[in-house]
Amino acid sequence: MAKEEESWSLVIGRVTAPFGTKGAVRVRPETDFPERFGELERVCLELPTGEERLFHLQEARSTPKGILVTFAECTNRDQAAALKGAWVKVRPSMAVPIPEGSYWIHQIIGLQAVTVDGQDLGEVTEVVRTGANDVYVTESAMIPALREVVREIDLGKGRMVVSLPEEDGPSQEDRE
Repeated sequence: MAKEEESWSLVIGRVTAPFGTKGAVRVRPETDFPERFGELERVCLELPTGEERLFHLQEARSTPKGILVTFAECTNRDQAAALKGAWVKVRPSMAVPIPEGSYWIHQIIGLQAVTVDGQDLGEVTEVVRTGANDVYVTESAMIPALREVVREIDLGKGRMVVSLPEEDGPSQEDRE
């Protein structure tokens, strides 16, 4: 796929509120690399209406409450307020390189999870980010994203092999 045809599908943030009177917005980063906002020239905003529009970044600076961003196309508070709830997206080719053995959330969602003994746990539909580790959610399991649990990820085959920890709590014998 040519670079210009590549989709803007990788979410890196969400507009949470307008800031000030000159069109700036506050963005909650949805990336492990929030400093990347200062390096971007343009992004795609998926508006709450579903419409997608390209915006050119003029400035981005980190604050304790998120990233303050100004776009060339947004010059007043009313325009900024209309962006509230918009997803900030880049092209996958713009992703920050990550270490081998690490994966992006968009690569994990959609994988078929199976246990080491072949039990089908279903498709990963969501990744919950916790303070300690991510959790992969399927219809029948919540899988901690830990190396001792997630034994193999094969993007080519679209599957993840896991070794689930034993259930905590009383055993079957203790309940009788």
